[in-house]
Amino acid sequence: MVSLAKGSRVLRLGLILSAALNIAVFPAFAQEPAKAEAPPPREWIDAKTGHRVVRISNEPNSSSLYFNYNAYTPQGDRMAIVTPAGIAAIDLKTFKEIPVLAVKAPFRLLFTGHKTRQVYYETFQGGPDGGKTVWAVSIDGGKPRKIASVASGDIQTINADETLLGGVSVDGDRGANALKAFQKTDQRFDQADYQATGKDGKPLNYADAKEVRMDERLEAKVPMSMFVVDIKTGKQRKVYGSTDWLNHLQFSPTDPNLLMFCHEGPWQKVDRLWLLHLDRPSTPPVKIHTRTMNMEIAGHEWFSEDGKTIWYDLQTPRGQDFWVAGYDIATGHRTQYHLIRNEWSVHFNRNADGSLFSGDGGGPDMVAHAGDGKWLYLFTPHAVIPDAGIPSPHSEALIQPGTFTAEKLVDMGKQDYRLEPNGKFSPDGKWLIFRGNMFGPSYVFAVELARTKEPAQ
Repeated sequence: MVSLAKGSRVLRLGLILSAALNIAVFPAFAQEPAKAEAPPPREWIDAKTGHRVVRISNEPNSSSLYFNYNAYTPQGDRMAIVTPAGIAAIDLKTFKEIPVLAVKAPFRLLFTGHKTRQVYYETFQGGPDGGKTVWAVSIDGGKPRKIASVASGDIQTINADETLLGGVSVDGDRGANALKAFQKTDQRFDQADYQATGKDGKPLNYADAKEVRMDERLEAKVPMSMFVVDIKTGKQRKVYGSTDWLNHLQFSPTDPNLLMFCHEGPWQKVDRLWLLHLDRPSTPPVKIHTRTMNMEIAGHEWFSEDGKTIWYDLQTPRGQDFWVAGYDIATGHRTQYHLIRNEWSVHFNRNADGSLFSGDGGGPDMVAHAGDGKWLYLFTPHAVIPDAGIPSPHSEALIQPGTFTAEKLVDMGKQDYRLEPNGKFSPDGKWLIFRGNMFGPSYVFAVELARTKEPAQ
């Protein structure tokens, strides 16, 4: 039970709608100049883990992309990042930062293409709640080209053959008026400025306030549409509509017609994970996970590199028992790897060959309430083998259980987790690349998976 400041409901709804469309996020805008201060070390050995960490961005207030957005070229040689000046590339062999494009207008870096070396971004017309123009530029430099104008909403994904962009928008005056109530947020973080007051009149912590505001947005039942944009022609068409909160669109990295999306909101209230086949217009969306327990939650989903599996954070129940779960798209077969409270992470990821997972940890006031969870983790998965080789009856139709062996990569004790690290394996599988504000402003870092020396005891 919470109390809302009188007259604040529309303002907060606009704020959360904007966050829902991935508008009010750190990578969207060129940042204000940082205060003069010494930059973090260019590299160091983490004393608690023994792993080498390298700062790969030059300027304060630079950032890498969200954990499930592709930043890498198809050849795996470069990675797109945001800097205060615009868009830059990281040479993944030398970790040298190379300017790509100076962008003076407010903008958001979107992703790098799966097929070409094009980097996609959008500029804003009259602020983040107005129309947008989508552009593409080669990561090797050159003149940008206009892809399309989008009157409302936001682009969130690109398909495997780079023929379609996918986005989401609110419909009609109700949604548009709410978006006009957008409130400026602290651009050091990729989160909206969630605030709420408990029934005792005291402000809730950030995580609880976020939960309250997300519930408010869900219950508003604002009409929304998912749409695609033809990259060649710029033509836009609607592919799905709902008064549920639609968000987190992700095209498969291998199937150009397969689109994943979520029903956003407090995870215990929504059926979050869905698949939509654009080449089967008469087929309704397919639900990926059905809860079997009160307060069971699932989310922060992503496609495996080969496009065959959807992985996600699963908790049975919320904040108590933790898994990374997998759903085989072709067969429906399920896998669940168990982990302990301190190893729960805001986002997980998996390397290209499936031999390793990563986690970016979490703060003590987040869903796991971990006492010692501020770490970057490397996880080695292990399937549970039947005792004496005797499986359960019909085991092929049951969930395949497993466990993780965890290794700590980076001490994130000084990280403000309003900026989520969003770890992602490098294309060569030797590094985990992440963003961090452990030194104040945000920078992009890489940690070497091979340990350099034994950690201090």
